[in-house]
Amino acid sequence: MSKTDYTLPGTVWVASDIHLARQVPETCRVFYAFLAQAAAHADALILAGDIFDAWIGDDAAIRMPEPWLQQAIEHLSETAKTIPVYIGHGNRDFLMGPELAGKIGATLMAESALFHTDAGPVHISHGDELCTHDVSFQRFRKLSRHPLVRGLFLALPLRLRRTIARRARKTSMHAHGTKPMYLMDVAHEAVSAVFRQHPALVHMVHGHTHKPKCHQFEDQGTQRCRWVLPDWEWDHPPFRGGYLSISSSGIQMHHFAAPEAGQNPSTTPASPAAA
Repeated sequence: MSKTDYTLPGTVWVASDIHLARQVPETCRVFYAFLAQAAAHADALILAGDIFDAWIGDDAAIRMPEPWLQQAIEHLSETAKTIPVYIGHGNRDFLMGPELAGKIGATLMAESALFHTDAGPVHISHGDELCTHDVSFQRFRKLSRHPLVRGLFLALPLRLRRTIARRARKTSMHAHGTKPMYLMDVAHEAVSAVFRQHPALVHMVHGHTHKPKCHQFEDQGTQRCRWVLPDWEWDHPPFRGGYLSISSSGIQMHHFAAPEAGQNPSTTPASPAAA
């Protein structure tokens, strides 16, 4: 996890905030179709966090995983056999570790990474680290990622970890319903700090806020672009899902069209409309 720079030539697809879980079978199905298309039409795939709605430890995926999780691991593994797959931590699955990456055959990327692509350098992260106005969340984020706290939690029995995760999710949903919207969005100061760290950087990509858009602005005399990835939801309306493509032609945001059940998603190239 010490490496923060990666080189990815060709066409790179980037997605985030899929929130795979037992309770969202249709979202899982559509995402697996997306993985098949990525394997067929992209040269690499980056999943920038919150791939899973919750993650209680790699051992949950290694030792007797639930059927839905076993299926998810199999689809990710099949994709990684064809193209390089990079997985990143989100605020819900920050406990993903090297065992999971090894089982999938993926690279566990740094939480704040610089990718050297055919479109130039692109900074990619989940985005929760940029929401610095939310002081209570940042305090929890720092505490929950402390090695001692992680170690204590992962030492608990799986059943107890599942119970704690369910309760934490309920608490988080309640908190989101009461917080002002600006607290749950990225802070300009945090975004600007990334560009100061990488003066030649033009493009930043993140998820987390579920507000897909390309924000163009001037920072330190240079025109910058902040791309926000869409979240995925195919079990409850409004249905949605999408990704970015990065290539020598530039960066473009796409909607993903859900295939009909039973359709082979790898045989028909995606032709989504630009967002």
